[in-house]
Amino acid sequence: MKDVLERETKWEVDREFTLPAIDDLVPGGHVEETSVELTSTYFDTAERDLLTHRLTLRRRAGDDESGWQLKVPQADGRVEVTAAWSEELPRELAEVVTGAALGRELNVVTTIHTLRNRHRVLGPDGELIIEIDDDVVQTTPVPGETDALAWREIEVELGPHTDTMPEILVERLTEAGAARSKYPSKLSRVLPPPSGPAMPGSKAERALRDYLTAQIDAIFAGDVALRRGEDPIHDTRVATRRLRSTLRVFGKLLDPAAIDGVADELKWYAGLLGEVRDCHVQRRRLADKVAELPLELVLGPVAARIDATLLERQVTRRKALAEAMDSPRYLALLAALRTWQSRPPCTIGIGKGQLVRRADRAAHKADRRLAEALRDQRDESLHRARKAAKRARYAAELYQPVRASAKANIKYYKKIQSVLGDYNDGVVSAAFLWRIATSAGTTGGENGFTYGLLYANEKHAAKDARDKITAIAGRRETD
Repeated sequence: MKDVLERETKWEVDREFTLPAIDDLVPGGHVEETSVELTSTYFDTAERDLLTHRLTLRRRAGDDESGWQLKVPQADGRVEVTAAWSEELPRELAEVVTGAALGRELNVVTTIHTLRNRHRVLGPDGELIIEIDDDVVQTTPVPGETDALAWREIEVELGPHTDTMPEILVERLTEAGAARSKYPSKLSRVLPPPSGPAMPGSKAERALRDYLTAQIDAIFAGDVALRRGEDPIHDTRVATRRLRSTLRVFGKLLDPAAIDGVADELKWYAGLLGEVRDCHVQRRRLADKVAELPLELVLGPVAARIDATLLERQVTRRKALAEAMDSPRYLALLAALRTWQSRPPCTIGIGKGQLVRRADRAAHKADRRLAEALRDQRDESLHRARKAAKRARYAAELYQPVRASAKANIKYYKKIQSVLGDYNDGVVSAAFLWRIATSAGTTGGENGFTYGLLYANEKHAAKDARDKITAIAGRRETD
């Protein structure tokens, strides 16, 4: 498969539209013009699951673009994942969309024919600056599904090193009668995505719904990225935890039948993600710690042994995660979350006071947990305090749209969470170093000296984090 970043805009034009001059857009450049015919057959589930997540899967036949294409949304455009032409959907593309499609069957949803007059604006050195396509489009209806449509549009795609669309081109298109299209793709014009839920009546309801939806969107985006071999584990894990925390703190405001059992499944999935993420964090952390030591204090292949041990564990747990993501259990979790996207499990009549009271309870609980942990200084207590601080922070994030003062709580509990996270990293790393030192100490050509030194440093780092937390909590009490 091949990945290409695509950044384009679409413009609505009528049949009589005349493309304005473009041969002077780039000083010293020139324009190459060609005409091509393209036939794109689009695939999705009967429920339009791919379209819901702004994924586009098609098989294209054309003069120079034949093959399979999967378009995945990114912050700065869309990544087009391509595979060679075949009658059947390539396995590697099918696997990427398994989660988004909830394991459902993919079928043809429409076919779009395009007669494209392509204008490639090239720089003096032949580099593509911008491509302007004048498309005449016609669809082939799917019986019982879609009607035939026909239209004309202008598509402007940026070259790989072009940051923005030239202002002069925007002005000329507008003056010629073009208007920016409300459709992000041809497919969305033919098959509008399933309509979302009706807007809740109160600002509090919108805040709760929007927060839930944002986490679900992040989980599905993470699913696609993981299946493409990327590393969105941290962001996906955080979204999963935010969602689970919301169910815990605001569960009384949600439909009990709709959310039943979902929190446990989110905990299971977050655990799988965490096992991979923790190995990655430890590898990076301990590699830096070894590199900071004077060379004469690094006795034996310390860095290599640490990295190999953690990498083996990370690979094993990454494989377990991949297997879980193909399981009926995981797909059932995604199906439940997918239902929430169209029908959020919110009860009717949620008010601002209800959100604030529950968020305040989460904050008070976090404060109590932290006070208890600072009194007894036990690792388990500090771990519970960190989890409570997370819930308080996430609750404040959710109700921020209805209470401006939430920003201060977000900042405070984020700081508590971060420092306690540093403490936890030190504790976990120290325990790992103790275990590996006992093995190295009995292996020829190695000894446990450097591991003991690293162990002591981690213990000191944990103590520093604990002292820092005490100071932060003390300042909070005097404010």
